[in-house]
Amino acid sequence: METPPTFTSFREVRILALDVGGKRIGLAVSDPLGITAQGLEVLTRQDPETDLARLTEVARKWGVQEIVLGLPRHMDGRPGAAVPAILALARQLQEALGVEVTTWDERLTTAEAERVLISADVSRRRRRQVVDQLAAVLILQSYLDCRRQSRTD
Repeated sequence: METPPTFTSFREVRILALDVGGKRIGLAVSDPLGITAQGLEVLTRQDPETDLARLTEVARKWGVQEIVLGLPRHMDGRPGAAVPAILALARQLQEALGVEVTTWDERLTTAEAERVLISADVSRRRRRQVVDQLAAVLILQSYLDCRRQSRTD
């Protein structure tokens, strides 16, 4: 008879997801088992050096072993205008933290986050404050679900 796996048999890993915009960066983190995504905060962008310092601080605080960055694409799959900046940030984070950095298709995550917040009757002002964080949660949960699915196939 096979013994069911215990939680100690899972590799604990924290993953940080970023929804990077021109003005704000939404952050989400996984639980230690890499199953669910929780929103952390929204950082208001300042300058590239300050943004990088703040992101590395958050990653270290949470003991992050991997970072997922939302990669903006057009609906037809072409890279969005912000892709070069996102890829540059990915390289900087990888160099600063020595962790794996993955990009993940973020098409429609902000629109989906807006729909969720509207359906929850969140005010327009409050939506502006949390939409990037929720978009990061959606990016991370999609990544975690795909990762888990590929392990069971």
